[in-house]
Amino acid sequence: MLDKIDIKILNMLQEKGRTKRNVLAEAVGLSLPSLSERLKKLEERGVIENYYAKLNKKVFGFDIMAFITIEMDSSKNYAALANHVNKTPEILECYSVLGDGSHIMKAIVEDTEALEKLLGKIQAWAGVQRTVTSFVLSGIKETTKLNIKPKE
Repeated sequence: MLDKIDIKILNMLQEKGRTKRNVLAEAVGLSLPSLSERLKKLEERGVIENYYAKLNKKVFGFDIMAFITIEMDSSKNYAALANHVNKTPEILECYSVLGDGSHIMKAIVEDTEALEKLLGKIQAWAGVQRTVTSFVLSGIKETTKLNIKPKE
């Protein structure tokens, strides 16, 4: 169970992952050693999975984001698909889905030529029957922040 202090710490870290431990400790009314122990326990329990920096795509020349839905012929190629996805750096996320297609992937590339090349690679994977690609024109909301609250 997470208490109100854990929730406050987690929400602060979701807002700004580089918040210094002394600032967190002061905000939740704990000593620095007590806060550090809580963070260690949250990490060990898998509540906090990772810390990372969000980079500006444009600075690195990534101008095209696309969502690629693929339809697989069967689940027998699932392991191979997962292996391909994990080895393809242009694919940022991949999910098994219900509805249209069997998987949806979020990809980012420099330009249309790079997207065409990526699609050719994906379409050659064993079991891929069809792809449908949607270009992202602009973003309205992009976050990893979960709306967590203490249980009452």
